[in-house]
Amino acid sequence: MDLEVAPKRRRGAELESALLEAAWEQLITGGYGAFTIEAVAERAQTSRPVIYRRWPDRPSLALAAVSYGVNRDVVEVPDTGSVRTDLIELMHRSNAARAPLIPLLSLQLGAYYSETGTSLADIRREILKDRRTSGIDPILERGIARGEVDPARITERIKTLPFDLFRHEALMTLQPVSDAAIVEIVDEIFLPLVTP
Repeated sequence: MDLEVAPKRRRGAELESALLEAAWEQLITGGYGAFTIEAVAERAQTSRPVIYRRWPDRPSLALAAVSYGVNRDVVEVPDTGSVRTDLIELMHRSNAARAPLIPLLSLQLGAYYSETGTSLADIRREILKDRRTSGIDPILERGIARGEVDPARITERIKTLPFDLFRHEALMTLQPVSDAAIVEIVDEIFLPLVTP
């Protein structure tokens, strides 16, 4: 005689994590066009009211899913002893972790941007809202301590420049950023702006 085991009831953080994982998977496999509350509920093996209790509509669930998906795999900041090699290694790690996200954030969310009147910049702000520092902050702090970086030359725009260029390259090509482009960003553009 086969006994069926009742599914474990999920609550709290476990349930929310399962819902966001299902929503993230639905987004990356079908894009925003196939992203519905019903599809996410089915994937998460739950009901629509469970989702609606947490997110009032499809766009808010999509935004939460993107934030979850991007933030779940944090890229570790290297410490090689040099600003140059730290930054190049951080970009290589970001390439490996973030390359699959490029088509999603640029192409598959087009309908989301149209429906909500938002942009990729708005999504980026939402994703980063709880982060106190960026990956480049510890690299620059260590570089200042070693005398490799002039703190008077660091502005917010200059601090974000390497990854602004990195993202631009990735979004324009819809490919991981090439090693040559990474080295060019660091050696030819960023380091001359920050070195004493």
